[in-house]
Amino acid sequence: MTSHTSADTFPRQYARTLRYTVGAPRSFSVAPDGSRVVFLRSRSGRDRANLLWTLDTATGEERIAADPAALLGGDEEDLSPAEKARRERSREGSAGIVGYALDAAGKLAAFALSGRLFTADLATGATAELPAEGPLLDPRPSPDGAHVAYANTAGELRLTRTDGGGDRVLAEPDGPNVTWGQAEFIAQEEMDRDRGFWWSPDGDRLLVERADDSPVRRWWIADPANPDREPAEVAYPAAGGANAEVGLWLLDLHGGRTEVVWDREAYPYLGRVHWSKGGVPLLLVQSRDQRAQRILALDAATGATEVLHEEKDGVWLELFPGAPAWTPDGKLVRISDIEEVGEAPQKGGGGRREGVRALVIGDRAVTGADLHVRSVVAVTEREVFFSASGGAEETDPEPGWIGVGRISHDGTRLGWESANGRPFTSVTSAVHGGGITVRATAEPDLPGALVQVARDLPEGLAVDDVATIASYAETPVITARPVFRFAGERRIPAAVFLPTGYDRERDGLLPVLMDPYGGPHGQRVVQAHNPHLNSQWFADQGFAVVVADGRGTPGRGPAWEKSIAFDFAGATLDDQVEAVRALADEFPLDLDRVAIRGWSYGGYLAALAVLRRPDVFHAAVAGAPVTDWELYDTHYAERYLGDPAERPEVYAANSLSGYAAGLERPLMIIHGLADDNVVAAHTLRLSSALLAAGRPHTVLPLSGVTHMTPQEEVAENLLLLQVDFVKRSLGL
Repeated sequence: MTSHTSADTFPRQYARTLRYTVGAPRSFSVAPDGSRVVFLRSRSGRDRANLLWTLDTATGEERIAADPAALLGGDEEDLSPAEKARRERSREGSAGIVGYALDAAGKLAAFALSGRLFTADLATGATAELPAEGPLLDPRPSPDGAHVAYANTAGELRLTRTDGGGDRVLAEPDGPNVTWGQAEFIAQEEMDRDRGFWWSPDGDRLLVERADDSPVRRWWIADPANPDREPAEVAYPAAGGANAEVGLWLLDLHGGRTEVVWDREAYPYLGRVHWSKGGVPLLLVQSRDQRAQRILALDAATGATEVLHEEKDGVWLELFPGAPAWTPDGKLVRISDIEEVGEAPQKGGGGRREGVRALVIGDRAVTGADLHVRSVVAVTEREVFFSASGGAEETDPEPGWIGVGRISHDGTRLGWESANGRPFTSVTSAVHGGGITVRATAEPDLPGALVQVARDLPEGLAVDDVATIASYAETPVITARPVFRFAGERRIPAAVFLPTGYDRERDGLLPVLMDPYGGPHGQRVVQAHNPHLNSQWFADQGFAVVVADGRGTPGRGPAWEKSIAFDFAGATLDDQVEAVRALADEFPLDLDRVAIRGWSYGGYLAALAVLRRPDVFHAAVAGAPVTDWELYDTHYAERYLGDPAERPEVYAANSLSGYAAGLERPLMIIHGLADDNVVAAHTLRLSSALLAAGRPHTVLPLSGVTHMTPQEEVAENLLLLQVDFVKRSLGL
């Protein structure tokens, strides 16, 4: 890590470094022969422009494979609106090379810069710009490296030869709102699927998504600070409304095309596509209500599909990274929620879990109640690498650990990929290939993440360390000191932060600041350092800060996650109350002065807290809150709350405007006016309801700011303004 300047304050450094991610290595790939690791990293913690790097696993030597400054000749990056939207979906705030793809041998990398197409020969170090009709998106080499396929902002899927022999269209829009080769909004925002085309292992065909968003309702996002600019048109699939029509086609390189056929009316969501070497293509499709899904085998000659596995759930079904997949000998690998056999679970999903999220190979669940499986990292000839956290109380020494395990296809566990001899840390990313594992691990007492390259050994726990990939991220000017606990009868995962240098006899009880996300897919209590810096800084302003991952947050078992079904406003808020009251028995929490802050779902939870529980919460800062779930997208809102046409009472009970008359505590609402994920209408509607009820409140509109708030000055000052508001509201 690099040092900071003496003039740095935490808010300034935190904003400038994009939460200390600038300069840290990321986006790892391993060549199939294990000879090299490929990754992205900028030159320093003050430079947001990523370069493409390689690491030689024989020598540990790092080398720059592509430098965007050299390739662009010093010109500034020019991003298309489509690329900006794609980066917003993926929460990408950096610059330079933000993504790349490799050929099958791991020797050729393709990437986009300023909407132009570039390649890098990772063996020779040569780079080239290829002819392309841009601005382009998501270039991907064919397995043999002879071609690069890419989508562009005109909605086309195109193909260019890597020898410079020409560029041509493979599929072009057959309607005004049709795109080929691009993941639609819902896939990018909610399914964690940002790809829209997949090469066959032989490189002679592609599976290509065709999306038509004509049925989707149009919204208009204006910039009130610049009334001379036209509003941006956004096709936003709001809850209960139409989604884009998504299909899949097989395209060969000579113009032939075959439509992939499945029951799209019953299963309209295309969740996953997997096409491994020597394997039959796999599709995972979901019903609109996400209570049923099918894994389909695709006949690449005819486009017909066959149901391999069908799954149903009375609440919802999750999508998981890396699954489904094939083992080389043809066993299906998936992650599934299965019933636990044994001791009856306790009420509320605490202690022993109701159900198990298991790794399944073939017809057999190969993990049990001691683990909660989160993703499939890789499938090799003999093993499956997977990430998991604790599934049973005895395997949870503290909340928030995530590990990477190895298991043979017959279910024999081969141990954990550990960092510094400690498997129970927080694995922030892991990839595997060619007998090499690259893992980034974090620990609560070490800033940043340690990225280790290791060679697999057959002894299971043993690994042969090859190298450590350096991080150029800046060292934080403060040190986070989380104290982890399981809080209350439900054993809610929590982290508590006290001011640096706090002395109980001298300082007494502290005003409390709850700092949750508290909702689905947003685990905040993790065994790491940097994710807690923001909370520690708030603590150093004179607060006891509490982060609590109540029901609905990931990592604690299926019942824990699914107990919020149709009840955001009850379960998630109840657990914040239980956590702060339980922790007050051990920590110096002044329960007569409790504030709460949060962003996105955390913003919803913060506003909800002062609206419904003013007896507990005395002030709130709600950033970019969802206030009306009918204004949020289909895949998310309908998964948790159902169809608004069928359950209008659920949407009314879980939205905020109906509680406006109950506001009796200070509330600040912050919202970016350019936000196309949680649009500013959420805040405006709540503010109107509060005004109609005669309830004073504060609204802070952010001109030109999206959901991410990447602007350095905005991010810095937001922290300072929140502290000032909370202190004034609590009479400090």
